[in-house]
Amino acid sequence: MQVSEVQQLQLQIQVQHHHNQETPMCKKIQVQDENNKVVEGDDFLIPPLNFAMVDNGIFRSGFPEPVNFSFLQTLRLRSIIYLCPEPYPEANLEFLKSNGIKLYRFGIEGHKEPFVNIPEDTIREALKVLLDVRNHPLIIHCKRGKHRTGCLVGCYRKMQKWCLSSVFDEYQRFAAAKARVSDQRFVELFDISSMKHLPVIFSCLKR
Repeated sequence: MQVSEVQQLQLQIQVQHHHNQETPMCKKIQVQDENNKVVEGDDFLIPPLNFAMVDNGIFRSGFPEPVNFSFLQTLRLRSIIYLCPEPYPEANLEFLKSNGIKLYRFGIEGHKEPFVNIPEDTIREALKVLLDVRNHPLIIHCKRGKHRTGCLVGCYRKMQKWCLSSVFDEYQRFAAAKARVSDQRFVELFDISSMKHLPVIFSCLKR
């Protein structure tokens, strides 16, 4: 299936709940074309873990696996903001090269300790890439799409003038039970005054 055909697909997700001990929830994903015909087998489009739209031309997720590449092609990405220090896998680099996608790497260590500082300068540099519409469409990702990605998106929301309660609600939706007070504290104290000269997209998602 060519990418041009894939882009015409309508994704329909059906969730079936089975209330038993062995399978508390089973998800069945079906893709249908314009004629409502189910596309079978390897033509499924599978988004990365914790994938979501942040704003027009901006997406977020966990680390993309090869099984996600067909889905990512439908986004027509220009850039990827990668927030981990580990080297990018060869298969992912080949995907970027073959699709003309630029990689911006900002190596932020993943810490569970509550008093480890998030590098503010690194977040600022990542925000500059994020705010440059010439890099759109782009996707932000770390390992799970929860903490480092959540901090960057949270700072972006502050620049969009979201209230902190809405910023934290969004962060907690992705981090869930693993939400970190240190991450939310970082976002709360992040000073956007030095970045006010940069253009910010104020979309219908503003809260």
